[in-house]
Amino acid sequence: MLILIILAALYMGWSMGANDAANCVGANIGSGMMSVKTGIIITCFFSFLGAVLFGGNVIKTIGDGVVSLKSLGQSRIDLIAMSSLFSAALWVTIATYKKFPVSTSHSIVGAVAGGGMALNTTIHWNKIGDIALCWIITPVGSCIFAILLYYILRFLFEIPYIRQRRKNLARALIYVTSAYLAFMWGANDVANATGILYGTQRFTTFNAAFLGALAIIVGTVTWGYRVIETVGFKIVNITPVMSIAILIATALNIQIYTHYGIPVSTSHSIVGSVWGAGIVQGIKTMNMKLARDIVLTWALTPLVSGVITFFLTKTILFLR
Repeated sequence: MLILIILAALYMGWSMGANDAANCVGANIGSGMMSVKTGIIITCFFSFLGAVLFGGNVIKTIGDGVVSLKSLGQSRIDLIAMSSLFSAALWVTIATYKKFPVSTSHSIVGAVAGGGMALNTTIHWNKIGDIALCWIITPVGSCIFAILLYYILRFLFEIPYIRQRRKNLARALIYVTSAYLAFMWGANDVANATGILYGTQRFTTFNAAFLGALAIIVGTVTWGYRVIETVGFKIVNITPVMSIAILIATALNIQIYTHYGIPVSTSHSIVGSVWGAGIVQGIKTMNMKLARDIVLTWALTPLVSGVITFFLTKTILFLR
């Protein structure tokens, strides 16, 4: 069972890397200021650092704050860990295939809750409610941040001294902000793959973060380009100044929640920021059909993951 849990965690980390890499560099690649190869290298390096250095806060929330795992025996703890990781990863894989940027945070929280229901253990609904509220606030906050930052940056880039060096400065800021966002993504989202490992009481937060970070890198390298295409090119046309505003807004948003150990969606945050850029340009410039489909997928994510985990857990219990 331990081997199955580790494999499921690696699968979840891989699926996260494939889906969420776009959050860190999709806007930059869409602006034409960064290549896909460079974006993937930056994402891999800095997300790994963020995960191993600051991933512990959110790992503890996922591993111990959604379901009372300690009230279960070791065999049932292992069962909920394996089934929830596999179910959450399966849904994220399906979304990645369809090129939708979904929330791995939604997926794992919904999956763990579904497993808890299947085992009739205590579920901390108040904690889940707090997390869900943050999920709603996240894209709105990023959208507002992006709009404010865009106007500030546009004003600064019109200063004569800066305007003469605009292209070089924009490129430098894009690289720095990509690294910043990748770091915060690793710090917050590694818990989605390995927080439940910590909950099994067989891993420390560092060991769990290290394992998840490696899996995320593999997912980013092998399949990360699919959702990069959606975030970078299909929601709205992105200029270099917009790209900088989008990344700073997203990273700031994620950093606030990471500080308090709250697992939020980097996908929600980056898409909210991109929508902010679209509002600045005018609603007509946005792909509203795609926006509607993304929101629908967001709403389905915790429900579908929870249902898959519930029935998978019940099936395994029956077969035992």
